[in-house]
Amino acid sequence: MIRGIFLSIVASLAAIVSVSAYSGPTKLIPEPVEFSVSEGVYTLKPDGSDVKVYLNAASFAAKVAELPEFAKEEAYEVVVGKKGVKIYAATEEGAFRGRQTVEMLRLLDPTVECCTIFDYPRFQHRGIMLDESRSFKGKEFVKKQIDALALLKMNVMHLHLTDAAGWRLQIDAYPNLTDYVAWRVGETYHEWEGLGYPFTNADDPKAYGGFYTKDDIREIVAYAAERHIDIIPEIEMPGHSMEVNRAYPEIACVGPDGKPRPFSWDLCVGNDGTFEFLETVLEEVIELFPYKYIHIGGDEAAKIDWEVCVNCQKRMQEEGMTHKNQLQGYLVRHIEAFLRERGKTVIGWDEIVETGLPEQAVVMSWRGTPGGIKASAEGHDVIMSPNSYVYLDYYQDLIRKEPKAVGHMQSLRHVYKYDPLEGIAPEFHHHILGLQGNLWCELIPYAAHAEYMLYPRAFAIAEIGWTPQEKREFFHFRERCLTLITIFRAMGYNTFDLFNESLRAQTGRLRFDDPTFKLL
Repeated sequence: MIRGIFLSIVASLAAIVSVSAYSGPTKLIPEPVEFSVSEGVYTLKPDGSDVKVYLNAASFAAKVAELPEFAKEEAYEVVVGKKGVKIYAATEEGAFRGRQTVEMLRLLDPTVECCTIFDYPRFQHRGIMLDESRSFKGKEFVKKQIDALALLKMNVMHLHLTDAAGWRLQIDAYPNLTDYVAWRVGETYHEWEGLGYPFTNADDPKAYGGFYTKDDIREIVAYAAERHIDIIPEIEMPGHSMEVNRAYPEIACVGPDGKPRPFSWDLCVGNDGTFEFLETVLEEVIELFPYKYIHIGGDEAAKIDWEVCVNCQKRMQEEGMTHKNQLQGYLVRHIEAFLRERGKTVIGWDEIVETGLPEQAVVMSWRGTPGGIKASAEGHDVIMSPNSYVYLDYYQDLIRKEPKAVGHMQSLRHVYKYDPLEGIAPEFHHHILGLQGNLWCELIPYAAHAEYMLYPRAFAIAEIGWTPQEKREFFHFRERCLTLITIFRAMGYNTFDLFNESLRAQTGRLRFDDPTFKLL
């Protein structure tokens, strides 16, 4: 009986949200920093011709003068009056964020309450990672997600382009990377794994895969830049690199029998050819990706073959190393210096903290929050991406009702409650660049499935990254999500069915008679 009443309340709230008379700032995602509503309404023109932009107005410059530089660049003010819309900003980027606010208002309902919105981001990095190695979806899919991120005022897309399951980027100097190990037998990662990791070529009827040509990447980067979104490429090293060893066994670890070990998970740190390979690849990557960051992975190196590899053991002796873990630090420091000389900053998963981290390197904390807490206290910039909150390949509702996924349930409510500054001492807050949600795709082979896992949890990541912590409140956020999901579906995105989300996912509680239960 009580359960039925609760579901009726939820349905009623959804109906109220969906038929609300006008759009306005209270319905936006992310929620603005400041806003006020005045008398009257205005109907937005679909082509945006009624929006006028004013850059560097003195009154606006005074408003943003005390903001951090990154916030100042993205700050904007939208004024909806009875005769049209004005946007004030200090930069083109800020003006674009303002236009996206106006576009979301229009999508919610073209008739908008007259209002003033003053807005700027809480964090400078607000991103989503797409795993294109395990499941290749192509440039049109990526561009579609860029559109969604732009609407949500997110500003980074991280592309995981290389991993054991497939190399996804054209490299002219090493054609086998795309002629051979961009194609595998096995549509899903686990099917390929079960078959014994077979690679093939594009002409094989059983081939699954693909890769981005350089022209594809240039198109994606330009498309993103128009929407003020930066693309971070990830080139994995030293772990997750079996595909490289299969394509070029001459740089793989060599066993005591003198033979290469092409099924090795890790790159051979003892082989000078490995560094020639990585530097050549990275030179081509730098040419394609203008953003200052290059992600070099650094996670989950197995290091098993290093114990028996004659070249790795020789390197350890020559460098006075006493433990195999030092080989990873040697590689990371070498690559970091190489990229820094070319004006790039390295990002790595939090394992790189453990093996001697260059001061300039940025840490992406994924194994919960401890890596980020430690790295920030040691003076490193950090992007928080903990699997305990923002891994989007995890279940978002009860296992029995959801497609096969990874880990425990990370519902919309669970994601939304995350604060990237949690556990960070105040004196190190400036080292937290922001947060990122990661969509790993071992179990997600199709574009529609990927979108189902992204939305609406990406809405939560967008609001965490933009809206002041003290303004965030889940019940109000969930109401706004119900409306925005309907809009996303109308635009052709396949979202999770939040309208039929389970009681457990909504509340975190199993029963209403739980004394800690709070009706949301």
